[in-house]
Amino acid sequence: MLGPMVRVPLNPEQIRAGQRLGALFRTARAGRAPEIVAREAGISPETLRKIEVGRLPSPGFGTVVGLCDALGLPLGKAVEVWRGEADEQVAI
Repeated sequence: MLGPMVRVPLNPEQIRAGQRLGALFRTARAGRAPEIVAREAGISPETLRKIEVGRLPSPGFGTVVGLCDALGLPLGKAVEVWRGEADEQVAI
């Protein structure tokens, strides 16, 4: 029998990476209504808000792909930002 699954807390760098990713999505949304972007990405507006402000610093892969598609961002750009490899600075 398996014991209860316990999620390991994110380390500070993982939290910063999520904040960078959220800032990228917030910047890319650039005035578009969050409800529309969330619907196109297949998530709730509340989930989008949490990602954008860094309260959900580790979104699922499918969520990231959906947001990239909805915002017209290459998935590779999100990976670069997550890793801290992006050339331009994203306001956190």
